[in-house]
Amino acid sequence: MPDSTNHSSSARMINGAIPAGLLSAVRSERPLVHHITNSVTINDCANITICTGAAPVMAEAPEEVAGMVGAAGALVLNIGTLSATQVEAMLIAGRRANELGIPVVLDPVGVGATRFRTETAHRLLDALAIAVVKGNAGEIGVLAGTGGSVRGVDSGGIMGDPVETARECARSTGTVVSMTGAVDVVTDGSRIYLVGNGNPMMDRLSGTGCMASSVTAAFAAVADDFAVASAAALAAFGLAGERAACGARGPYSFRTALFDELAGLAPDDLAREARIEER
Repeated sequence: MPDSTNHSSSARMINGAIPAGLLSAVRSERPLVHHITNSVTINDCANITICTGAAPVMAEAPEEVAGMVGAAGALVLNIGTLSATQVEAMLIAGRRANELGIPVVLDPVGVGATRFRTETAHRLLDALAIAVVKGNAGEIGVLAGTGGSVRGVDSGGIMGDPVETARECARSTGTVVSMTGAVDVVTDGSRIYLVGNGNPMMDRLSGTGCMASSVTAAFAAVADDFAVASAAALAAFGLAGERAACGARGPYSFRTALFDELAGLAPDDLAREARIEER
C-alpha cells in the first residue's frame, strides 16, 4: 500500500449501510446501462452488468444511440477499440445523455498510448459533461498531466502520489475520478475515498477494468452522489473478487467465480465487508 493511502487522523470508515443501500437500489430498480464499448470485453461487460443487478444494452450505431440512451439510466463510453464512427456515436449519445441528466461514465482505456486515444479522451471530456472518469493509475496520470504511462492498455504507473494525481485529475476535468489499483482512489477533487476491497487476481484477467466501469455505471444510475456511488461500486466489485479468489485455480476459474460472486453478493454482505475509508 503506498504511503499516501495510509490512515490519517482525519480518516474514517464510511457506514456500510451506504454501499449496501445502493446495491439494493440497483437490484430493485434494475437500471438500463447503455454501453458504447470495446469489442474485446463487450460480453464480459454485459454479463457483469447483469450480475450487479442492472440491465445492459450494447448499441453503437450513430443512427440509434440517441434513442437508446434515452431509455437508459447511465451511459458507459469505453475507448478500448476506437474507430472514427464509434467516436461520432459517443458524442451523439453523450450529448443526449447530458440533455436528459443521465450520468456518463468515461473509461479512457489506453489513453496516452496513441495520439488518437489521447485526443479522443480529451475531446469527450471537452464536449460532454462526464460524471465519472474510471481508469487505472497510468491513464489517470496522463489525463491529470502529472505524469502517467501506459503500455498498450495496461497501466505503467504514475510518477507521484496517487491520491494527489487523482485529485488533480478531478479538479482539472471537473469530474469524479475513480482510479483503480491496489487501493482504489475515488475523489471529486475535495472528498477522497480509499477502497480497500479487491484481490491481485483481478489484475491477471483481461477486462476487469472495463467491468468495473459497468458496475460503476449501474451504481451511478441510482445515485445522486457519484463519488459515493463510485466507491460503493468498487467495493462491491472488489469484494466479489476477494471471494472469487478463494477457490480459483487460475485466471479463468477466477473469471467464472467473479461473475457468480457478484451475482450472489447480498447487501448485508457489503454492509459488513465494504472497506471504504473517507479522508
